[in-house]
Amino acid sequence: MLSTHPIVNISAYKFVTLDDTVEMRPQFLQKCLDLGLKGTILLAPEGINLFLSGSREAIDGYMDWMHTDPRLADIVAKESLSEQQPFNRMLVRLKKEIITMKHPLIQPELGRAPAVNAQDLRRWLDQGHDDEGKPVVMVDTRNDFEVDVGTFTNTIDYRIRKFSEFPDVIAQHKDELSDKTVVTFCTGGIRCEKAAIYMKDLGYKSVYQLEGGILKYFEEVGGAHYNGDCFVFDHRTALNPQLEETATRQCFACRAVVTPREQLSPLYVEGKSCPHCAKVAEAA
Repeated sequence: MLSTHPIVNISAYKFVTLDDTVEMRPQFLQKCLDLGLKGTILLAPEGINLFLSGSREAIDGYMDWMHTDPRLADIVAKESLSEQQPFNRMLVRLKKEIITMKHPLIQPELGRAPAVNAQDLRRWLDQGHDDEGKPVVMVDTRNDFEVDVGTFTNTIDYRIRKFSEFPDVIAQHKDELSDKTVVTFCTGGIRCEKAAIYMKDLGYKSVYQLEGGILKYFEEVGGAHYNGDCFVFDHRTALNPQLEETATRQCFACRAVVTPREQLSPLYVEGKSCPHCAKVAEAA
């Protein structure tokens, strides 16, 4: 019997000046509650970032409603399907930044860094260089535990624990990347957009962001040049290149990613503990 995939999951963001987030918050929350949606919407002076799940009709209704605001009319969401609702509740939160970098002078709406789409990136990786013949280097802007679930082949991973560490780390490696074309990437595009703008401000000559992030890449070209799955911040934990939920889980206690093999350990008790918890306890 074919699955009907009753739940539509979307993620989207836009860097745009929002000077009325306090007024927007109750409106967005009520609209989502009326539609029966669950997830999280972040509102900040620099823009909006959202992760929502619900029926096809409800998601379309929300997008149509949001697009009536001229500032948000061009937002296009990335979609995936699931059998179950991956969120427990509906939250609309006010934040200083929709993705914390602690560099408020970066204002993406005043000028985005150049972007490369999924098809062109795959072609560059296939041929081993960009269209000008320069070697292409992939730089992962995600946290270390996300990278461990999956990333592009031969990617540069600086083992950052949070995105606010990225500016200092990438500044230290400018010289060694100066003769290469650098492509920053992340889950859905928001972190790599800020990262690419910051690198451009630092003086990187050839830097691009992956348009739409890993999830858009999966949607358009599949898993070419990518190893593993993509970590997502909801109950699904990880999606494969077919945008399907995998057996990977996140430990409720220590938040570590637990692979299917690690779930076979007697130390893994769903919702309570995992082998990583034991390692932390031993180190203490």
